Amino acid sequence: LGAAIVMFAINKPRLDAVALIMLVALPFTGILTMAEVLAGFSDPNIVLIAALFVLGEGLVRTGVAQRLGDWLIARAGRSEVRLVVLLMVVVGALGATMSSTAVTAIFIPVALRISQSTGIGPGRLMMPLSVAALISGMMTLVATAPNLVVNSELERHGVAGFRFFSFTPFGLPILMLGILYMSVARSWL
Repeated sequence: LGAAIVMFAINKPRLDAVALIMLVALPFTGILTMAEVLAGFSDPNIVLIAALFVLGEGLVRTGVAQRLGDWLIARAGRSEVRLVVLLMVVVGALGATMSSTAVTAIFIPVALRISQSTGIGPGRLMMPLSVAALISGMMTLVATAPNLVVNSELERHGVAGFRFFSFTPFGLPILMLGILYMSVARSWL
């Protein structure tokens, strides 16, 4: 665990490589059995999260992300506030249907393209992007892995799980507050 934390902290090797190293190392050390190491891959939540990453990569490769950036620039015009609001609304809406990590990965190139096209500093778009992606995890059942894990545990214990939009009455007002805050705080970003 200590070695994994150090590798994650220094970002050497890449994060996915660290995870694979740990998957291989733990059975050899006897800390976990091979069955315990592979048990996570039988969890439907893990498969769903992996599928969301594939979906996100598909959006980038097909050019949907680029077209979305162009659409945002066209709609916002010269107003930075309007651009931040639109970016956060779109990220929040898309993030409600997929992993916040995946939606962030999709929108980083979009935000950088917008930054280059408009002359707005990248940080002034990246921070609102990050905030909207994090808040989007509060919007729906599938928006973030913890929602799915808690739902699975509830169902496993015989308790009724959450519905798809059970989180929305809490997440939507928080997203609106986040948009308001980022619209005001953008001058300090």
